[in-house]
Amino acid sequence: MPTVFSHPAPMLALAAIMGGRVSSRMLLFGVLCAVLPDADVIGFRFGISYADAFGHRGFSHSLAFALLMGCVGFGTAPLLLRGSRLMGFFIGFLAVSSHILLDAMTNGGLGVAAFWPFDQTRYFCGWRPIRVSPFGLKALLSERGLAVMLSELRWIWAPCLAVIAAALSFRKKGIRGTRRRPPSR
Repeated sequence: MPTVFSHPAPMLALAAIMGGRVSSRMLLFGVLCAVLPDADVIGFRFGISYADAFGHRGFSHSLAFALLMGCVGFGTAPLLLRGSRLMGFFIGFLAVSSHILLDAMTNGGLGVAAFWPFDQTRYFCGWRPIRVSPFGLKALLSERGLAVMLSELRWIWAPCLAVIAAALSFRKKGIRGTRRRPPSR
């Protein structure tokens, strides 16, 4: 899995693309949905094994869970998230889906149960450039943790920051390009 620091990056890029149409509350919801699937590691403390359907990268890393979080966004958008129901669904679903994709692009673990409950198979992408993150803060602060962070900078943050920069640049040019000069007389 990528670290908790990198899972929000696609949501930040999406918010930049969408400009002012995403409220800060909606963005926060997206960031929370992007990191929420990894809360499944709590199951280790209760004896749930990694490979179990409710273990790490199981149910919470499925499109069914992405749909569930989309429905949460749909239901809470007008009251809590300050946005449309469709936007709430879109943000919740895409945030979890981006988490699934990033985890499937790592070079370790058991893969993601993307099609749970219909298929218990754990899947990876054919291209897996992201180094899998170790569990625990001590391991993250090791040499291996540094290699993971550098991998995430290259394969997650750099593309997302490029999208953010492009979105901001286009928006700035678009604003300049739409100004009208007063008619000359």
